[in-house]
Amino acid sequence: MNNSNNTKLLPVCLLLSIILLGYGCHTKEEPLVYKPIAYQLETGDLPPPNLPMDNPLTTDGVQLGRMLFHEKKLSLDASISCSSCHLQEYGFSDTATFSKGVNDLRGHRQAMSVFNLAWNTNGFFWDGRAELLRHQALLPIQDALEMQETMPSVVAKLQAEQQYRNQFFLAFGDETITEERIALALEQFMFSIVSVDSKYDRHLRGEVALTTAEQRGKDLFFNEYNPSFPAISGADCAHCHSGKNFENDDYMNNGLDSIFTDNGREKATLNSSDKAKFKVPSLRNIALTAPYMHDGRFKTLEEVVQHYNTGLINSPTIDPALLYPYHNGGLMLSNQDIQDLIAFLKTLTDDKLAIKEEYSSPF
Repeated sequence: MNNSNNTKLLPVCLLLSIILLGYGCHTKEEPLVYKPIAYQLETGDLPPPNLPMDNPLTTDGVQLGRMLFHEKKLSLDASISCSSCHLQEYGFSDTATFSKGVNDLRGHRQAMSVFNLAWNTNGFFWDGRAELLRHQALLPIQDALEMQETMPSVVAKLQAEQQYRNQFFLAFGDETITEERIALALEQFMFSIVSVDSKYDRHLRGEVALTTAEQRGKDLFFNEYNPSFPAISGADCAHCHSGKNFENDDYMNNGLDSIFTDNGREKATLNSSDKAKFKVPSLRNIALTAPYMHDGRFKTLEEVVQHYNTGLINSPTIDPALLYPYHNGGLMLSNQDIQDLIAFLKTLTDDKLAIKEEYSSPF
């Protein structure tokens, strides 16, 4: 009887051993392999960007930057991350006039959007004080009004986590975590955020037609201002918001004030001719990125267009192109013109940008 039972149990024991052995093999941690794979940047109909040669985008480098961009441990009390002020659903900008930092402190300028930075070659921030994107990436972490953290502390916090040691290995070939590598990874991720598939892009490719209002707004946007012939005069927006990225990568005074509370570009260059000049932002996704201007003073696109239509204020550094309408009674836009112009601006919205998983939090 006992021998018979033992004989019956043998196959069962053998099967269990095989299962357990197989399970053990399956759960054994595979060694990491450093094998950099070039990240394929989606550029749509924009020209290939001129990216820095010393920081080529890789899939693991971009992924590390994505983790860091959404990592709240980069702030003093682990309360905010880069993505707290650069919200994906709002074109990677902030709906607040001034973003809230650690201890609810407020900054002094509106958070800029962080898409299509791969085509930015003339400094970063409203005043251009950061020459490269990697320089820009670390300043908010250490800013007293933003994340209030030190880089040695950030390095120590990341070094304590195996997931970050692993990801730094995959991105750079070893587990060493440094301030420079954090900056390079954040730079890679922010370069990877692109917006190239708006309705207007699809229109240019012949895939969709603009409505009558959108087409009329487009004409107003690109036509030059001509006070001698009001019937054919445009808003001349493309004079500054030019090219396929709808910006000129320059710093300009757009006639907001005559007495300045923010000296803008002058603070970075120490050149008085740059007083109250600010970076000209892209108009792509402009319908998502209210409030507008460096200080968020305008809450709607109607307010923005009306500023250029009738609200320009002269000052010693106002851009010369704006003096022309300023001295000739404004842009002469009717209410219908304004609505049509805004209808065109809304065709610059890239709905995929707001929901694309590759840009969202990996946590």
